[in-house]
Amino acid sequence: MDKSVKDGKGVSAAVKATKESKKISSPTHAKASPLHQDPHAVRDTREKVLEVAIGHEVRAFRKKLGITVADLAATTNISLGMLSKIENGITSPSLTTLQALSRALGVPLSSFFRRFEEDRNAVFVKAGEGVDVERRGTRAGHQYNLLGYISSNTAGVTVEPYLITLTEDSDVFPAFQHDGMEFLYMLEGEVVYRHGSNLYRMLPGDSLFFDADAPHGPDELTKLPIRYLSIISYRQGSGNE
Repeated sequence: MDKSVKDGKGVSAAVKATKESKKISSPTHAKASPLHQDPHAVRDTREKVLEVAIGHEVRAFRKKLGITVADLAATTNISLGMLSKIENGITSPSLTTLQALSRALGVPLSSFFRRFEEDRNAVFVKAGEGVDVERRGTRAGHQYNLLGYISSNTAGVTVEPYLITLTEDSDVFPAFQHDGMEFLYMLEGEVVYRHGSNLYRMLPGDSLFFDADAPHGPDELTKLPIRYLSIISYRQGSGNE
């Protein structure tokens, strides 16, 4: 295997002669951007209270429709003050009131109780106890070890964390393409990874975050064995590899 590719500066003359189209992309530094939420914030424990859980759902459904509290009050004939108390979890709405809200918001009555009844799951996997799974790259000798999976959650997003291992029996396979986003983090070895028309030389500690709708995958297995984390996320209900 040719190891003469120059980090961040393209390929050597020898490699250029046989792989004219290949060019290693320079590292891209992530731009600082404001977070939409505080990852260290603690959610109000009153969500365990039924009134607060109902109020949260009423507000969420209303905002999803893009209507104001006044609009909802006019549609349901519920006073503005009462709606404000419901959304803030201050009062317990009657079944008649909830039925009027469900009709106005176009959601089942049971949806108001979702946050109160729904379990928050967690998956703990001991070292070496992940599940080996079959994926498209398996036929190229790629080993996929699924580190955890939660099928349904409040975020509406499915996340699949894999530990991927490439050995002497592995081959390149730069043809993955699926919905969602993917994050790679190199643990061991060296690989030239393709995303669309770009190539990235990845060493331990390097990461790559990308739109998975573009063709992607290992293009050159430079130093074996290779191990990296692959975390794929996509909307629940959408397709995947």
